[in-house]
Amino acid sequence: MDARLTPANPHVAHDSLKGQVDAPTYTSGEWRRVGVGVTDLLRTPDGPRTRQTLFGDRLLQLEERDGFAFVQSEKDGYVGYVAASDLVDDRQPTHWVSALGSHIYPAPDFKRHEVHNLSLGARVTVVETSGAFARTDTNLFVPTAHLSPLSDTRADIIATAELFLGTPYLWGGNSRAGIDCSGLAQAALLAAGHACPGDSDMQEGLGKAIPANQPLQRGDLLFWKGHVALVVDDKMMIHANAHHMAVAYEGLDDGIARIKAQGDGPVTARRRL
Repeated sequence: MDARLTPANPHVAHDSLKGQVDAPTYTSGEWRRVGVGVTDLLRTPDGPRTRQTLFGDRLLQLEERDGFAFVQSEKDGYVGYVAASDLVDDRQPTHWVSALGSHIYPAPDFKRHEVHNLSLGARVTVVETSGAFARTDTNLFVPTAHLSPLSDTRADIIATAELFLGTPYLWGGNSRAGIDCSGLAQAALLAAGHACPGDSDMQEGLGKAIPANQPLQRGDLLFWKGHVALVVDDKMMIHANAHHMAVAYEGLDDGIARIKAQGDGPVTARRRL
């Protein structure tokens, strides 16, 4: 079993794993949601970041110990630890942040100091809309211009990825403050209504393989070992990468050659959604 997706640790496991893993305790867990702009999902308590979760993301909490919650993310099944203080009571979201970024305020007044910064993909539960602001279930306020109902999607994944141009590269990042290659692909695909795993090796199973003799087109995905890029057109791709240390455009031919020359090998897969 892939540890990244297996809700079990030395202390507890999800009920669904009875008979598959040994654990002192099994539990069905409790749904919580992220109550801060962004929080790191850690491999171990106080360990390295593996991914990030955004405001409003629903997490199934299996355990809380020493200030950390052991959780599994609803949106991609990723497992890890987050600061327990960053979680709040669960509530089904009604809207998502469809702008690159926004803020959530203590009052419907843009001159007030923001409570949190929000990134594209963050989710909120709106209970009332009045004028330029939507009031959430926690009595905070988000500009209505930055929100879309959960049923609305952004079909053009490249247009969504382009919103992040210039965003700093951050290993394991999933927000406008910092993002990596798989985080960029996931943000763009989730916004389009496509289910999307958290890491590039998992994303390599999305869609259908593109035959070698078939030209690439807008929205195709290119994979290398440990990397993913999105095809803009027949000459250009966009990706979050450590070469530019940012989300950037790069010529298809030049990028493929550069990545191979730096020792990361050839393209391993070409996929079309």
